[in-house]
Amino acid sequence: MKPFELFVVVTMVAAVAMSGATTSPLRFNKTCEDGGLDVHIGFNMVLEFGLYRRSCPEAESIVYAWVEDAVSRDLRMAASLLRLHFHDCFVNGCDASVLLDDNEGFEGEKTAPPNLNSLRGFEVIDTIKSEIESVCPETVSCADILAMAARDSVILRGGPSWEVELGRKDAKTASKTAAASSLPSPNSTAPILISMFQKLGLSPSDMVALSGAHTLGKARCSSFAARLQPTAAASQGDNLEFLESLQQICSSVDPAAAITHLDLATPSTFDNRYFINLLSGEGLLPSDQALVAQDPQTRSIVETYAEDQSVFFQDFKNAMVKMGALSGTDNNDGEIRRDCRTVNSF
Repeated sequence: MKPFELFVVVTMVAAVAMSGATTSPLRFNKTCEDGGLDVHIGFNMVLEFGLYRRSCPEAESIVYAWVEDAVSRDLRMAASLLRLHFHDCFVNGCDASVLLDDNEGFEGEKTAPPNLNSLRGFEVIDTIKSEIESVCPETVSCADILAMAARDSVILRGGPSWEVELGRKDAKTASKTAAASSLPSPNSTAPILISMFQKLGLSPSDMVALSGAHTLGKARCSSFAARLQPTAAASQGDNLEFLESLQQICSSVDPAAAITHLDLATPSTFDNRYFINLLSGEGLLPSDQALVAQDPQTRSIVETYAEDQSVFFQDFKNAMVKMGALSGTDNNDGEIRRDCRTVNSF
């Protein structure tokens, strides 16, 4: 494993210089409905740039090195680690609840429909956590590891770099019900997506920018089956040749098992090609194509990102920092897990 201390120090210094501050202020809370429960999700954590510089200076270089190793072995892992962070933050905030295995106290998020047989990368996080614990016991949270691994995954596939704010605590519980109801569906309409993100304090621009993460990764045929219906194609303004190619992919094997790239043009590069594809009627998921077909505001944002990659990169970085500050509970209620799969009391 190769050290990357210089990379980490440079990005830290640059980000702090641009931010003009080392600590995020307290932010507003918002309330959203979550399966009938009153769950408060908002920006109520105090996070810091460079939190582990003294307490665990090796932390960021360890994360980067293991993510680099994992992505070099499996290019798809970059998308998987980025998705893990997203699925964590959207369910009661960024608290690593998505990593918890079921126990006698709760049924966790891993078997919820949006996650079952879909989320990947748990073993990579386990490896990172194990090494960090050997160097700095009970210092770096699993939630912070997820946030750093997501950033490093983007960098390693040619995307932008940003300084990750740190200081999250790990949840002591998880909820399958919350995961089932809180995560956007691949069949979500543009109005539904806008509403779900706004409930978390994320703007339409944040939503479209974060959707740009679909420039990486793959999806099962079962998740975009609605795109292959003739009536859907006519209403979405799709590229019929593109849909025919998808039909061939999905008819050749079991649709439940067949997968294809979300971005067929540059599948392993983090760039703005996803947005160019949408304007050409080549968005894979129904929720992707909906951004240009169902709402003029989101279409305008897509057009901007398709024209200027630098604008997309800047907005994506800002949205990732904003999403990374989502918290469902007071940070004092959390802990630093020794094992990301189990709470310390177990």
